[in-house]
Amino acid sequence: MTLRLENVSRSVAGEIYLADIDLALEPGTVNVLLGPTLAGKTSLMRVMAGLDRPGRGRILIDGKDMTGASLRRRNVAMVYQQFINYPSFTVYDNIASPLRRAGLSRDEIDSKVRGAAASLRIDTLLDRLPAQLSGGQQQRTALARALVKEADLLLLDEPLVNLDYKLREELREELREIFKARRSIVVYATTEPVEALMIGGNTLVMDRGRILQAGRTVEVYHNPATLRVGEVFSDPPMNMIDGRVADGEGVLGGTMRTPAHRHLSALNPGDYRFGIRCNHLFVARQSPADIEFTARVELAEISGSETFVHAGFADVSWVVQEEGVHTLSLGQEIRVYLDPANLFAFDRDGTLIAAPARRGASSAAA
Repeated sequence: MTLRLENVSRSVAGEIYLADIDLALEPGTVNVLLGPTLAGKTSLMRVMAGLDRPGRGRILIDGKDMTGASLRRRNVAMVYQQFINYPSFTVYDNIASPLRRAGLSRDEIDSKVRGAAASLRIDTLLDRLPAQLSGGQQQRTALARALVKEADLLLLDEPLVNLDYKLREELREELREIFKARRSIVVYATTEPVEALMIGGNTLVMDRGRILQAGRTVEVYHNPATLRVGEVFSDPPMNMIDGRVADGEGVLGGTMRTPAHRHLSALNPGDYRFGIRCNHLFVARQSPADIEFTARVELAEISGSETFVHAGFADVSWVVQEEGVHTLSLGQEIRVYLDPANLFAFDRDGTLIAAPARRGASSAAA
């Protein structure tokens, strides 16, 4: 099955939910919808599924106009954020329910249910009711019910958001392997850049009902087409600061000077907006190429084994991602280091002009 959306828009009570969506999805592809809350991810999925009808545009399935076709006329499976299972059904019966509606034989149903349950490691729980399961087990049951249907279009709307960190990590790895073995079109919505990188495939960055950029996930991450894409595809958002280039030198924030070498050497003299991700800022020098600036601590946020240091410089609040637990005092002055090779440059309209050189596949997960 191929799925194509042509100039699809949708508004409700004058509020834009989707605007001028054009995309084509092929079987066997994994497509991540990445964007903040209210970016339009769920609205786009509902239109794909046939739950909502666009106000304008067409939806083509295998070249046939299916814009007004209901969900029942489309071979679609959908998994939501919440654990939606039939409370009075066992795990087995929950997974089997779409197969029974499809009229499969008892032997076919049994084989498919047990295969799906085994792939998601809930094959020992088939006789239990949902109330007897943990949150992770309930979501695995919902996933198995969607996967066993072998739908042409599989939609997953932030399916792991309500699980704890460890469960999310496990299921991300499992889902990535499951997706590889399927010929379905997979559409996976998330607000988390790290999740998009882990799922892989293609990423469509969304904001305010629009697709800002689409392409291979790693390529979009390394080459955000606009300043806004760079902000969305970074967590925390990419640090941004105004600067100038003149006489072979860059000046950031009015005082931070850096040679305009490597990828910045081709920039014409003028004003730019420079960006750098928080994991490319450090509180200790990493290389002789690093430039140093002094910032004042606004917050030290400990998250697991990392500390996110918020520090002010040149009227900008920078976020530095440091490994380990660091105790810093509010108002404390610290030295922050950055390598100019990690700077992105955007023009005054927010369009990418220069991006750091790729440093191998390992950088994709940074």
